[in-house]
Amino acid sequence: MTPHINAKKEDIAKIVLMPGDPLRAKFIAEKYLKRAKLVNEVRGMLAYTGYYNNKKVTVMGHGMGIPSIGIYSYELFNFYDVDVIIRIGSTGAYLEEMNLGDIVIASQAISDSCYANNLDLDIKKNTIDASKDIYDLAIKSLDEKQIKYYDGLVLSSDAFYGYNHGKYINKLLRDKKILSVEMEAFALYANAIKLNKKALTLLTVSDSIPNKLEMSSQERQTSFINMMETAFLIVEKWYDKNNEFRYDSKIS
Repeated sequence: MTPHINAKKEDIAKIVLMPGDPLRAKFIAEKYLKRAKLVNEVRGMLAYTGYYNNKKVTVMGHGMGIPSIGIYSYELFNFYDVDVIIRIGSTGAYLEEMNLGDIVIASQAISDSCYANNLDLDIKKNTIDASKDIYDLAIKSLDEKQIKYYDGLVLSSDAFYGYNHGKYINKLLRDKKILSVEMEAFALYANAIKLNKKALTLLTVSDSIPNKLEMSSQERQTSFINMMETAFLIVEKWYDKNNEFRYDSKIS
């Protein structure tokens, strides 16, 4: 157990899906998992472990921002021996052609956060890559499901309000093609590199910044179906690829 997670070690799967909202974790567990069990509720950060097509999966909220996902993903990787974390979250689109509900794969995350420096990581140009093998499984999964997606660089912001008008973001948007903004991928990728683990961020466009459109809080909690089902397909492919991961063949 840790100060923030009171689950038993054996109650956490080797693969964890992490939405920001703990209520979205509850929704995903109830909709997709068989024999879902609540294994953590410290600070209201709900975590459920169950089975998806016989594969053991944990779904756990990570909260908002780099410090929050930094804590939870570090503890899962380091103290619970989790091998793979896939963040499944929302994002604000920067490109006019991107629509609400579109999928974004964060193959890279950029941030002006000091988080990576605090881990003594030598990160060039404040940019961190997702884990390539998990990224490849995501591409295959989306192609199989024939889901349109955007793939590239996302901005992990430390500020939710006012940030889009700052000098840093304006310079980034001039110099780089940034697909969208969110608040967590950079820390997740930093922890994965630091601890020699695997991580990926899948996002659903919940806001269009140039078009001034946004989803409701209820839509954010329950309507990201394409992203959720893609994440579970990645889980299946990961289990099939890595035979050392055992699963329960008796679950139906």
